[in-house]
Amino acid sequence: MRTQRQVVDYSLQKRAVLRGVLSGRVGTYEVCDASPYLKNAARFHGEPTEKLCPICRRENLTHVHYIYGDELKQSAGQARTLAELPVLAMTLSEFQVFVVEVCRACDWNHLVEQYLLGRDGLVGDEQDAVGERLAEAAGGASGGSGRRRRGAQR
Repeated sequence: MRTQRQVVDYSLQKRAVLRGVLSGRVGTYEVCDASPYLKNAARFHGEPTEKLCPICRRENLTHVHYIYGDELKQSAGQARTLAELPVLAMTLSEFQVFVVEVCRACDWNHLVEQYLLGRDGLVGDEQDAVGERLAEAAGGASGGSGRRRRGAQR
């Protein structure tokens, strides 16, 4: 995505947790603790991956994208599909995305990465072009009155 910035990758932390599990210092019951809400989000809003679960090795992992931001109001904290994120990024000025991997078989879950999205990440001309497109879309949605105004200005 064009506006993705300030990416934080948690792969080193994940490797440390998995080392603890493999060495026996950390029990699987401590890391396989996905809540029912997270499992439902993975089921209905998750994006399947090709990676096998590092704990049970029975099922592929699913990525769930949670969004947070001031402009989201009541929608903050909701899981969204990957396809919805670019639309939101062009609509909102800034919001944060947290990507969690989940195994629906054994309940393994771990934060994979977090990043910012939104129009604030666009550079000058791109931001103006997006603003114009949004204004045109809003004018087109109101019954085409934007076309009449342009015609009257000529």
